[in-house]
Amino acid sequence: MDWNSTPAEQAEPPMSRRSSLPLSSTIPASPNTVWVDATPLLQAACTDLLDGELIHGENFNLFAAMSALEIMDPKMDSGMICKYYSVDEAIEDGVGPVPISFDRTTDVQCTLDIMDHLLACEEEDLFTMAYGLPLDGDGDEKSLSLLNAVEENLCRQLRACKAQSSRRKQDMEPLQSDIDMEEGYCKALLCRLRFRKHFFHVLACMRRPQGKGLELARKHIASSISELECIRKSADFLISTASGGCSIGIEDRTTASGRKPIGFDASLNSRVSAPAPPRSIKMLSWNKAIEYFEKLLRDLDFICSYSLDPSLEVLLRFVTQFQSSRPDLVARSHLQVPYSLPSTETLLLVQEGRLYGRDPMFAVITRAAGLPETTKNHDIQRYESVMQLGQLVINMLKIVCTNTAWQRRKLGKSLQDWRVIYVQLELAFTNKFGEVLATSNDENGVARVVKQILIWLEEQAYWIAFRFLMLGFELELYSPSEFFMVYWYLYAVLVKLAEKTDSRMEITEITAAKRKGKKRKDSSKDVGRETRIPPAVRFLQCQIHLVEGLTLLQAALRNEMAALHSLTPFNSEQEIFLQHFELLQKACIPEQITYHSFKESTSYARFSNIATPNCFQQAQKLAKELRSSFSNDHDRLAELRRLEQVAEHNSVAMNVICQLGAVEPNSLKVSFEFIHHPCYATAVVRRA
Repeated sequence: MDWNSTPAEQAEPPMSRRSSLPLSSTIPASPNTVWVDATPLLQAACTDLLDGELIHGENFNLFAAMSALEIMDPKMDSGMICKYYSVDEAIEDGVGPVPISFDRTTDVQCTLDIMDHLLACEEEDLFTMAYGLPLDGDGDEKSLSLLNAVEENLCRQLRACKAQSSRRKQDMEPLQSDIDMEEGYCKALLCRLRFRKHFFHVLACMRRPQGKGLELARKHIASSISELECIRKSADFLISTASGGCSIGIEDRTTASGRKPIGFDASLNSRVSAPAPPRSIKMLSWNKAIEYFEKLLRDLDFICSYSLDPSLEVLLRFVTQFQSSRPDLVARSHLQVPYSLPSTETLLLVQEGRLYGRDPMFAVITRAAGLPETTKNHDIQRYESVMQLGQLVINMLKIVCTNTAWQRRKLGKSLQDWRVIYVQLELAFTNKFGEVLATSNDENGVARVVKQILIWLEEQAYWIAFRFLMLGFELELYSPSEFFMVYWYLYAVLVKLAEKTDSRMEITEITAAKRKGKKRKDSSKDVGRETRIPPAVRFLQCQIHLVEGLTLLQAALRNEMAALHSLTPFNSEQEIFLQHFELLQKACIPEQITYHSFKESTSYARFSNIATPNCFQQAQKLAKELRSSFSNDHDRLAELRRLEQVAEHNSVAMNVICQLGAVEPNSLKVSFEFIHHPCYATAVVRRA
């Protein structure tokens, strides 16, 4: 620390801040300054200062506080004592010797430890270029050829080990000095090398354009998982060879043997890395690292299993199912399209503005809207608002592949964009083709195309709103007292979503019938259309009945038993309503939905009027009926089973609450827990 000093103070011998360094400091004292030991001052400050307090001068401000030096933090205090200040200095001191050891057994053991520790480091931010250690200087091809050469050599070595001693080749030099251990070391090295090779091929195949390498990638994924299992099994052998046994606990060791790897020093980061706020970094253990890569490979296999269906609806359902397993960034990055994509990268969903690198976005939109295949070449695709809609779809695909919290935030903000595009499309085509749209004389099919695109656009906006609300449950953003408010809003969104989905599918059905020359003889068939509502719409209706029942049940509990009331002193119920649904309200999704309409519609709920009709029984009945419609869709069947369980248990709970609650309201204690479904709660009734 640099202090202004008096001449008397300058006469005292200077003391270096780093006690291990010689008295001649690297920063020489000026005629008016001298280096002194600030330790007593810091110790006195530590005993006197409270949490959050700072020592500062009169001119110290907020900006200076944000960029202040945190003494003794390795990421911010460049003057902190470090054992080594550069990679070269550490190597010169023997931290990373090459060769590792002249004893061949030690050399093999240390090599295995380094390979295991590097595997554990890959959960952490490992930027080799920042430390002067580029791994791709000679290109992938040369690295692969070296891997193959080493693998072939180890295979020969392993075959020689398995041969009888009399038949063993004399010219085959063992890896290390203990012949009895040779086979175990060869297997341990081989499985680690093969895992690296197969994992590299997985990533390389998945980057091939238009998903052409997905099938081959799955084969390499299976091989990678197999090699990981071999790596796990090698731990017993390596622990037995460790001198003195394994001294590190199983949850802390980063190597299979339990030994500390050579060539690693965390203190180097304090000198090489740029100054940054402190953060705690806990290295994954060796077992956790193996589990991490096993899950990563399963997630990548799920991606590779996708059939590249051109339907946007199927694609969004696939991504939603993929996200339910909580994949990490590496897996998600093979789906999502970053906002600034390097030209050398090829990802799965969108390549060069096309779905899977094949289908133009306008073709994707017309197919999603239920328009004929020939519509993909329609002239309206050249209008600016239509091109903006295509970019909006690309942005949506980017968003749904991000992590849950970021996804929810971005989906909510994007709703206004969908609303604006809807208004722009409607105005643009009304001004351009107003007369055509107002009459049935539509030779070019403009009115039909525009109408179906607008219906699909609204349907998509309500799907985004539905996804936005459901992600709030996954992120645990709603307190139990707010559930019925969210379910009430979710009910309104689902009703509109089912309405728009039904409209789109009905128009698609009529258009398809006209193309086949089938005309309806009379309108009487429309009356019976309810009996043949599309399964996708009935699936939404099942959820509508479920959330309606949850809303009424929780509203009745509030009205009759004064339960589930918010106890927060900081926000009123109206403020909480706006906080949760502000982004939906700004986009008018749905229209004319306000806090006052919420209060009015839920104020009449009583135990005497919510049991008939029983919404939960209706949801349960629909869930059972829909099984045959989704017999080949395992994900939908699983979801239907969950919905049926929630509906069945809540139906029983509602009957108990309505019977006893009217007579002995204080004898019941009701809570809502996510037992059968992550978003739809189950009522749990107990005696008070």
